[in-house]
Amino acid sequence: MQETIAPAFDAKAFRAALGTFATGVTVITAVGRNGEPIGLTANSFNSVSLEPPLVLWSLAKKAFSLQDFVAAKHWAVHVLSAEQEGISNQFARGGQDKFAGVASVPSEHGVPLLQRCAARFECKTTFQYEGGDHIIFVGEVQQFEKNALAPLVFHAGKYALAACKDAALQLSQPADTEPPSFRADMLGYMFGRARRNFLDSMRGHLEKYGLNDYEWRLLTIMLTKKNLTSAMFGQFNQDAALDTILQTLTALQHKGWVTTVARSAGEEPVYCLTDKGVFDSVSLLAIAKSHEEQLLGKMDDMDGVLLKHLLHKFIQKTEGGSPNLWSDEFILKEGIDS
Repeated sequence: MQETIAPAFDAKAFRAALGTFATGVTVITAVGRNGEPIGLTANSFNSVSLEPPLVLWSLAKKAFSLQDFVAAKHWAVHVLSAEQEGISNQFARGGQDKFAGVASVPSEHGVPLLQRCAARFECKTTFQYEGGDHIIFVGEVQQFEKNALAPLVFHAGKYALAACKDAALQLSQPADTEPPSFRADMLGYMFGRARRNFLDSMRGHLEKYGLNDYEWRLLTIMLTKKNLTSAMFGQFNQDAALDTILQTLTALQHKGWVTTVARSAGEEPVYCLTDKGVFDSVSLLAIAKSHEEQLLGKMDDMDGVLLKHLLHKFIQKTEGGSPNLWSDEFILKEGIDS
């Protein structure tokens, strides 16, 4: 009889498959056998029971701090907030003072308690079990706190952002058999509507300064990039004809916002903001930033962070040949001062 050999278990693939389960990120702290604070990053945290209130986490048997946690009678689980990615990295590394620069206060049992976490659980060791190559720690929660902070998420070996799914904003997906048609969930329509909503909040302020939307657009470019020629404006505004750009720049000159600086014979002059143009543009920029915060305040904090993150990612992936306003590509080498 021929022996059947089972295929080798692919540990790396198994780990990757487990990584598809998104988790929060925690830091576990306690007091070591020598009386010094100890801590590590773990995503093995889970709830066990409400009555009594029990939670668990696990630690590899080969971990340097294993015996300290085995001996500890009390420990704390900190569910990190989205802004604490640095703390997660710091406690995940070995061979250094993990508490350096990290704000903490001791519990009544001396366990270091980290601050500004999404949640924190102070626990008394109840059980310890062997689970393969890990030790499973079960503890009874004696005190806990929860803060209104978005949690740090870990998925597929990377940090992730979490946003609550609003049931009222379900986006319908067209059936495969549905003929192409204009839809409210089309990307171009949503971008245009979002831009309109933002500009609507600014339009009253622009009118007080005697500006229209397009003049404000050119001024924001000039506030970021100095000494631009009309050709460079054309590259930044490919959706407008050069004649329109020149007419707008001329109008801004008449209003005292923009001036031109001559260059060598035969070369295009460069456009610069006047002192008035700089002062008023900065004032409007501050107003725009305030309106941005107000608009983002209509969503949860993490929704705003996620929106900016996804927009930045979309821009990076779809940039193509469009010029980047914040690159040095369009700086004149002559370095003309206005």
